[in-house]
Parts: sequence; structure tokens; C-alpha cells
Amino acid sequence: MITVTEAKRLTTENAKALEPCITSLLDASGFILAEDIFSTIDVPSFNQSAMDGYGFRFDDLKENQALEITGEIPAGVFPTEKLLPNTAVRIFTGAMVPDGCDTIVMQEKVSVQQNQLLIHDAQIKKGMNIRLQGSQTLKGNLALKAGSKITPGAAGFLAGIGCDKIKVFRRPSVCIITTGKELNKPGQTLEPGKVFECNSYSINAALSELNIKPKNILSVDDDEIEISQAIENNLSACDVMILSGGVSVGDYDFVHTALEKCGVQKVFHKVKQKPGKPIYFGKYKNTLIFGLPGNPSALLTCYYEYIAPVLKTMMGFQIKDETKLQFPLAADFSKKEGLTFFLKGKLSEHEVAPLQGQESYQMNSFAFADCIIQLEENKTEFRKGDLVEVHLLNQH
Repeated sequence: MITVTEAKRLTTENAKALEPCITSLLDASGFILAEDIFSTIDVPSFNQSAMDGYGFRFDDLKENQALEITGEIPAGVFPTEKLLPNTAVRIFTGAMVPDGCDTIVMQEKVSVQQNQLLIHDAQIKKGMNIRLQGSQTLKGNLALKAGSKITPGAAGFLAGIGCDKIKVFRRPSVCIITTGKELNKPGQTLEPGKVFECNSYSINAALSELNIKPKNILSVDDDEIEISQAIENNLSACDVMILSGGVSVGDYDFVHTALEKCGVQKVFHKVKQKPGKPIYFGKYKNTLIFGLPGNPSALLTCYYEYIAPVLKTMMGFQIKDETKLQFPLAADFSKKEGLTFFLKGKLSEHEVAPLQGQESYQMNSFAFADCIIQLEENKTEFRKGDLVEVHLLNQH
């Protein structure tokens, strides 16, 4: 049995960014950029009005002297005539500023009589209300670095410099296999001795936080042949396989044996932790395989601690420690020596509280948790106010 630190090192070492692919910018939300993008244009690509108003030459502005309005420039129109001295032009937000015009006054600070413009803005200065060409982005400059996440802001920015297709790291394909003779699907009548299967639902929801839709979700009986067939049929068709249940050492725990028969190379099996001690990690060619305990809270804890970082690495995320914080503990807690404990927790402004219901089968507390508290392996007593490691959930 290995430590949590060693298990995380081994999973991280075996995770690599997947090959890039070209995708439409419309479909790229949440992906990670796989190459630097340089702007092919200035943005704005011309001197642009920042508001509805009137454009004029600042040096023509004299007290109580009117300027003749000679035309109008809406957005999207190319002005062909230079602005002459002692004249002004009606102009709208986003419109191209004509040659000769160096200042725009907002329409609320003028009066117009018989096509004559009087400016009533004591604060007006030369160059005001004009967005200069290239003031956001210069042609040839680096616009967005490889490794950047395509957020709504990034998508709008790239569209604004003319990008319609970009190179990103593809998302991993994931197969989920739940095992168990005792499982009924939600919506079915619950038979005596059965429980509702929830593991595929929690993993599916967790994957959706990374915008990953599972390629396949299967449920199989506690039968070695059936489990082996499900593994074999999907092993080469996915990047990550997640199995729930059947990874311990009971009479009906067939997952480890089935994986071995399918040619999966074991990296580790069992970690010094609670919950989730029986966790399994292996490889088959380029596919990574996780066997997780069937207890639902243990399964979801293992997903967040081990699988989520692997998936993010495959997607090109630079794994950082912004989701790993130190907070004072809100209450005393005692634990067994020799195991790292993962507790479902709730953060407040200044401390973190372990929630009621920490057993590996109890999901009610996970429904309210916003973090996982990691308590170190060799310490048994934790006092209120002790700093503990906290891993934020739903951060990506």
C-alpha cells in the first residue's frame, strides 16, 4: 500500500496533454489553446468614435463660435472626405473617424441650431472620445498565449481579431463502468436488497464541470466474464476508463482480476487513505484506468483527488495550486494514524468545518460540500484553529 503523495505522483507522471485539434471558435468554450495566436490586424483597425456625438478639429474650438455640420457618419460607413476647418460631422459610436477630425464631443454637451454646432463642454480636450487605431491590439503582436483557457472573454477577444478556427487540446474520451449485483437504476422500482445506482450520475456530473461528455456509461453485474467483456470492448476506444465497485478483496470483487486478464498494467492498488483505500490505477497502451470503490462518497472523493487533475492535464491545463489552500479548522477532529483522511468540508470566511456524515456511503454531506479537507497521514489529533490543507471543489 502506498501513500497519497506517491499515488498522486504516479497518476500525474502518467498523464500527458492529448494531441491538439482544430475547432471552430464557436465550439471552443472551456478548451485550452494549443498554440500562440498573433493578431493579423490592428484593433481597432481605424480611429473609431467612442460615442454618439460630433467630430471636429480641436484647434477650431473658440468660445461662442459655431461650427458648420457638413455630414453624418454612421458605424460601418467609410468616410471619403476630409473634415475641413471650422466644420463638424455628426458621428456615431463605432464609426470611422474622418481625416482631419481629432476630437469628438458627446451629443449631450452640444446644441444645434440651423445646422450650426455649439459646444458646451468646458472639460473637452484634444483627442477625447476617439479610440485610436491599434489601441487594444497591434498587428503582429501576441494576442493570446498557448495554454490560455477559452473563456467567454477570450472567445470574444479572438473573434474580434478575426479568428474563426483555433488549435486546442482535445478533451479526453471517458468510459464509465459501474459494477454491482445490488444496483437499480433511478426511476425503477427499488427491489428488496437493492440500492439505487448513483455513482455514474455523480461522475457524469463531475465530468460535465470540465465540459466532458462520457463516451459510454455501462452497468454490469458482479460477474468476472461480464466485467471483462465490458472492459475489453471499451479499453481501446477511450482515453480514460473509470470503474466503480469491485476493486477490494471480497468474494465478488472481480475488477482487478478482469483488468489483469485484459492486459492492463497495474501502477498501484490500494492507498493509505480514508475513504477510498482500495483505489486502483493502471495503464493499457495510451488508456488510463481507474478502479474506484463502490461506496459513493469514497468514489467521488477519489475522482476529485486523482482523476480530475489527470483529465485537466490531458486537456492542456497547467495544474496549479490555486485550489489547494490552508484554512483554520472550525472544530476538533481525531483520526487514525497511518492514513490520510479526506473530509467533506464547508468553507466560511475564516475557517473550514468538517460536515456531518463523513462515512464512505454518505452522500448527503457531499451535496453541501464546497471543499475536501486533507488531514495528514501521521497526525491523529487536530484542534480547532489548526491550519489544514483544503482542496476547493468545482474549480477549473
